[in-house]
Amino acid sequence: MRDAYLAGRAVDFRAGGPLDESVRGDGWGEERSVRAEVVCALLLGDGPGPSARVPALRVAGARVTGVLDLDGADVRHGISFEGCWFEQPIRISGSTIRTLDFTASRVPGLDLAMTRADGKVLLRQAVVDGTLNVQRAHIAGELILNGAAVSTSDEESWAVLAGGLVMEGGLFCTGAVIDGGLRMPGAQLAGGLHMRRARLRNAEGTALLADHVVASGVWLSDGFSADGMVSLRGAQIADLLTLDGATLRAPVTALDCTRVQAGALVFTPAEPPSGRIDLRDAKVGVLHDRPDRWPPTVFLQGLTYGSLHESDEAQAPSLPSRLAWLELNPGYTAQPYEQLALWYRQIGHDNDARRVLLTKQRHRRRTLAPPSRLWGHLLDWTVGYGYRPWLAGLWLAVLTLVGFAVFSTHTPRATEADKVPPFNALVYTLDLLIPIGGFGQRVAWYWPPGTVAWFAYALIAAGWILTTAVVAGVTRTLNRN
Repeated sequence: MRDAYLAGRAVDFRAGGPLDESVRGDGWGEERSVRAEVVCALLLGDGPGPSARVPALRVAGARVTGVLDLDGADVRHGISFEGCWFEQPIRISGSTIRTLDFTASRVPGLDLAMTRADGKVLLRQAVVDGTLNVQRAHIAGELILNGAAVSTSDEESWAVLAGGLVMEGGLFCTGAVIDGGLRMPGAQLAGGLHMRRARLRNAEGTALLADHVVASGVWLSDGFSADGMVSLRGAQIADLLTLDGATLRAPVTALDCTRVQAGALVFTPAEPPSGRIDLRDAKVGVLHDRPDRWPPTVFLQGLTYGSLHESDEAQAPSLPSRLAWLELNPGYTAQPYEQLALWYRQIGHDNDARRVLLTKQRHRRRTLAPPSRLWGHLLDWTVGYGYRPWLAGLWLAVLTLVGFAVFSTHTPRATEADKVPPFNALVYTLDLLIPIGGFGQRVAWYWPPGTVAWFAYALIAAGWILTTAVVAGVTRTLNRN
């Protein structure tokens, strides 16, 4: 061991065959055993002595007995345990190390809290039967958990603790299986969080807690699955947050992206999540989604986006599907409708923008008291809340034709004989319907008491209602603009 360490050579205890798998290391005999205190003595000795090569500890296929305790140590050379089996949890907290490699090894817990690694930390294909603690660690390279299996039997603890972790490289968990959840609030991941095909399990709690993470990108995609909530509250993601092909299962909230800031959000999971999605006050540059992949409840209040795209970019965003998407937001809030209307205006779909705002008013109407709902129905029927002013002209044309037909078959009485203009049924009808100004017909002719007189009064009332509705609708539109 000492000679190999000084020369930077590997010591390989493997005999070949299936028994070399690290999960079977508890059955290895003394011929494959290395005492942890020997490892510590080599790494913490006064000096390696003269050597033509850079020293490094490289061990393969060994059973390490005792506790490997390097807490607070300054280890100047690389450490590599490939396919090894450790009897006790490893303690390297508060240390300064170079590259640390536990590829394909079985470890009953690893404590790297507050450790500074000037190289990579590798646990590829490793089995960690306990907590992996990298809280407040600083890793200059990458932390690689590709294909690793991390689990804890303690229901009160997390499988991976990474709160405050600072990564100059990326955190890679491609194909990893983490039973017990990954907790990493406030982590800084300059190289991003890569969790393609990873499986996180904490069904009754939180599978991934990454609140206030600062990352260049987050990839929860390509077969990523989480049994438990995924929380990214307040995360700041410079580039891409993607859930393409992901599977999210949780009893209440499947994905919490409250106050997330991301350059782009891709929400195209393999299937609709079983729990609700929370996007309140999130801000994304581009939202790329599939409307049929949202769950029944999506909180959209305060969500803003600069651009909106569906998975089939050959088609423009479907207005009916977008309106149905807004209906997934519980209760009534105006902002999601205003945001969607703003997007349609930006792409030149002004008619769709007006339809969105009209739908907003109709949704709001359902929350009002009965008198206000009645007035809302009146505004809707007459001018479409100001977004369909042509309806007022249509009503005016219909009432004019009906009035002309009724008044043409009856003869009114003159207010002053031989001093009034000739009766004109069309002009008289318009005079009744238009409350401002006049053509002189209404003051020159009147009807005796009866059905026609009441019809004339109804036209006068309809004219005032139409005028009031037009003024109210147009004023609301102008004030909003």
